[in-house]
Amino acid sequence: MLYDRDIREPLFEFLEEMYGKVRILEEKQMGRSRADVVMVIPDALFGIEIKSDADTYARLNRQVRDYDQYFDANYVVVGVSHAMHIEEHVPVWWGIITAEADKGSVDFYILRKASENPKMVPRKKLGLLWRPELSHILEQNRLPAYRQKSKAFVVEKILEKVPKEILKRQICQELFERDYQMIGTTIRAYKKKYRGKE
Repeated sequence: MLYDRDIREPLFEFLEEMYGKVRILEEKQMGRSRADVVMVIPDALFGIEIKSDADTYARLNRQVRDYDQYFDANYVVVGVSHAMHIEEHVPVWWGIITAEADKGSVDFYILRKASENPKMVPRKKLGLLWRPELSHILEQNRLPAYRQKSKAFVVEKILEKVPKEILKRQICQELFERDYQMIGTTIRAYKKKYRGKE
């Protein structure tokens, strides 16, 4: 039996071999659910839900709805106990990867490759970025800083003004460069610079 903790590290190596340049972000809040893994590649965000042999499908319907709003494509990674029935529980555009224990290691098999998610909501995906990251996108595209406006307003302006394909890459670039150790300092500096202007 494979548990979540057995799957994660070998999975990250497998994804790197499959996609090349990747950044892995774990336990990312999205809507009412938490994405187990967000995989960033240069032009797309993938949501990845892990269902180990110890897991059930109890929350999967709600999780699928949430993942589908935020990511360009999604995968579910399942232990072999779920391999026969997982296709009944996720949409056809979701990719499926099976994980199987093999002599102390874990082997992964692509049951179905992920295709483009037709239900992604661009403002929700862009909302995954922090305000300083959104400000950097505004700056890159020579747009006003909108310092007195809300994050929601800034998100809508970016979606209105920046071409879709350019924005996809810029979102990914921000997440590649995100520094969790420095974010407290970055946000404090941002607020100090624009104190009272948000």
